[in-house]
Amino acid sequence: MNLLQGKKALILGVANERSIAWGIARALKAQGADVGMTFLNDALKKRVEPLSEEIGADFLVEMDVTNDDHYESLSKAVEENWGKFDILIHSLAFADKEDLKKRFSDTSREGFKMACDISAFSLIGLCQSLRPQMNVGASVIALTYHGSVKVLKGYNVMGVAKAALESSVRYLADDLGPEGIRVNSISAGPIRTLAASGVPGLKNFLKDVEEKAPLRKNVTTEDVGGAAVFLASSLGAGVTGEILYVDSGLSIMGA
Repeated sequence: MNLLQGKKALILGVANERSIAWGIARALKAQGADVGMTFLNDALKKRVEPLSEEIGADFLVEMDVTNDDHYESLSKAVEENWGKFDILIHSLAFADKEDLKKRFSDTSREGFKMACDISAFSLIGLCQSLRPQMNVGASVIALTYHGSVKVLKGYNVMGVAKAALESSVRYLADDLGPEGIRVNSISAGPIRTLAASGVPGLKNFLKDVEEKAPLRKNVTTEDVGGAAVFLASSLGAGVTGEILYVDSGLSIMGA
């Protein structure tokens, strides 16, 4: 029996076929979930729409997490298509490339605000607007990275934003737990995605995993998708407020 048969999964963050969110979407669909997807703007819609058709998504809706009106329109799309739903995938992050190139102490105020707004507050905003439509037993899953707790050259303000995201996961888990909603995060190892391409040290991060991680290999979007299936299904019913590392074990290693 499929682990997610009859479940409905709303997935934010698919940009192209290399996206972590796309790997998750395929994994959830393979386990029987119905899928709804979002796109950031018209430019990205051209990339995302064929993927939504490929996977048989129930709907595709524009969602810019910096636009308050889009939270309402997303909620309406969920209501009109599903009524209630079970799984929310938050695979969203952004930082100004210039702030990733500078010394961290030279981070701009606007860049800091934008990184934290898009990468962290958006999870809170989504839970706030979509909470009435989440079924008891719903699972919220955010994507993070180890640069939230350790210094990785070039990750800079993105690391601070991910730290805020991980803390938000814990507070949301406590806040929504009494309603039967679980909130967790997956800390994926580095993967060559559109978002990661803006991080100056990506090549070195990938090389470190291959040379130093216990499994001596980089992880794939399929690896992350498998972890998401676990957290989204009844197998993870007792897990909330956690950061699940899918990084070939690199995070357990010393310097």
